[in-house]
Amino acid sequence: MQRIVGRSVFIASLVGAPLGTAVSQTPVAPGAPVAPATQRAAATSDSARGQSNVLPVLEIGGFLVGLSLYDRIAYANVMQDGKKVYSSTFATTWDHLRQQTWVHDQDPFNVNQFQHPYQGATMYAFSRSSGHGFWMSLANANIGSFIWKMAGETDPPSINDMITTGQAGSLLGEALYRMRDLILKDAGEKPRPFAEYAAALISPPGAFNRRVFGDRFKARLPDTDPATFWQVKFGATVAALTKEVSTPTSILHSDATVDFSMSYGLPGQPGYEYTRPLDYFDFQFTVLMNRSNPIENMMIRGLLVGAKDGQDPKASSIWGLYGSYDYISPYLFRVSSTAISLGTTRQYRIGSDVDLQGSLLGGVGYGAAGSTTVIASTPTNAAIRDYHFGVTPQALATFRLIVADRAMLDVAARDYYVSGLGSDDTSGSEQIFRGQFGLTVRVSGGHAIGAQFIVSTRDARYGKLPNRTNAEGTFTLSYSVLGGNLLGAVKSP
Repeated sequence: MQRIVGRSVFIASLVGAPLGTAVSQTPVAPGAPVAPATQRAAATSDSARGQSNVLPVLEIGGFLVGLSLYDRIAYANVMQDGKKVYSSTFATTWDHLRQQTWVHDQDPFNVNQFQHPYQGATMYAFSRSSGHGFWMSLANANIGSFIWKMAGETDPPSINDMITTGQAGSLLGEALYRMRDLILKDAGEKPRPFAEYAAALISPPGAFNRRVFGDRFKARLPDTDPATFWQVKFGATVAALTKEVSTPTSILHSDATVDFSMSYGLPGQPGYEYTRPLDYFDFQFTVLMNRSNPIENMMIRGLLVGAKDGQDPKASSIWGLYGSYDYISPYLFRVSSTAISLGTTRQYRIGSDVDLQGSLLGGVGYGAAGSTTVIASTPTNAAIRDYHFGVTPQALATFRLIVADRAMLDVAARDYYVSGLGSDDTSGSEQIFRGQFGLTVRVSGGHAIGAQFIVSTRDARYGKLPNRTNAEGTFTLSYSVLGGNLLGAVKSP
C-alpha cells in the first residue's frame, strides 16, 4: 500500500487538474456579483455544514488499525533490536507511553520524507472532509501520528516522523483538498463519474465521506474565485552527473519526465481575501519514468497567516508566515525539509503586456539530506540510514516574467543548510543548492513548448571525513498543457 501512494497522487493530479480549468473563470454567483464584504465573510469560514467531532476519531482510528494489520502481514519479518517491528501489543504500547524514548529512525529516505507525509495527509483529509478547518485537522493528524508512534510499531518512536507526518502531511493534505474542491465546483451540482473519480484519486477520504454520508459532507469551500494557474509538462531529460567536483567523473543519464505544477490564489484577483491557511499555495510534483524511485520532487509552499499589502494598481502582493514541505531527490543526492518562513508573493505590471511574479521566503525547518551512498559517519545504531537529519535554515527566491500571455521565463533558487543541531550526528552538515531556469512559449490555446535547466549541488562535511561536493545538471525539453490564467498573469479589470 505504502509503495504505490506516490504514483496515486501523481495520477490524480494529472487527471484532476484539467477539470479545474474553468474555476478561475467562473463567478461565485453567475450574473450576481458578490460584494467584497460578503466575500470576506464567506471566505473566513472554511468548514462544511454538518461538522462531526466523532467521525474523524473513528476514521483515523480505523485507518491506523487497517495500516497496522497490513504491515503485520506485508512486513512480518522486519526486525529491529531483536523484535519484530510490526508486532506491537498493549505491553509495547505501555512501554512507549511510560518511557518516551525518542530517536531518529532508520527508515529509507523516501519512506520517512514522502510516504509518512502522505500518511499524515490521509489522516488530515479524514478530519478536513468531515467539516473541520485547517488547524483542527492539523491537530488531528498530529494526534494520529502520536498514536501510531506509541502503538503501531515496537521500535522506539521517532522525532522525525512526528515532524513530517503531522506538519508536512497537513500542508500536502490541504493542497490536495483544495484541488479536489476545484474539480467538484467545476463539475456542478451533479458531477459526472469522471469528475468524481478524479476527485477520489486526489483525496480518497473526502470521496469516502461524500459517498457514505451523502449531502452532509458534500458542501464545498464557501470561497470566492481564486486565480489559478496549472501546467502539465511531458518532457525528455538528459542529466550530467559529477560524483565528486574535485575529481570530476561525469556521466550522462537520460529519462522521460512528467511534471505537474499549480498556483492557487495568485495575488491581484479582485475581492479575493487571504483569511485561511493556504488561500495561496504553490504546488509542484515531478516524476522520472525510468527509476525505481520515480519521485524527483514534490514542493509545496502556502501562506498560513498573512494579508494583502498595498493598493498600487500596478502591483499586487501578499505577505506573512508561510509553511513549506519540500522533497527533492535527483540522481546523486536528495534533500527534504518541513519549514516555516517569513516572506512575500507579488505581481508587478511592468507594461501593458508584461508582468513579473515572484516569491521571497526565508525561514527554518527540520530537514534531511544525503547522497545515494552510505554516509560513513552515520551512528552505529542507524548504520543503514544514508542521510542526515538536522535543523535546516533555508531560503527561496522565485521569479516569473510573463510577456503577452505568449512567453514565460521562470527562475528559482533554493538553498538548504541541514545542520548538526537536532541531529544524532552533530558533527555532520549538508548544504544543498538547487537552481532552475525555464522558458515556456505558448504555441496555440493551452499548448506550449519549453526548455528547462536545473543545477543542483551538494557540499557535505562530516567531521574527520573528507569533504564531499557533488553536482548535477539536468536539461529538459517539454510539451505543456496549460490551464487557469494561461501563463499565470492575473488581469485586474
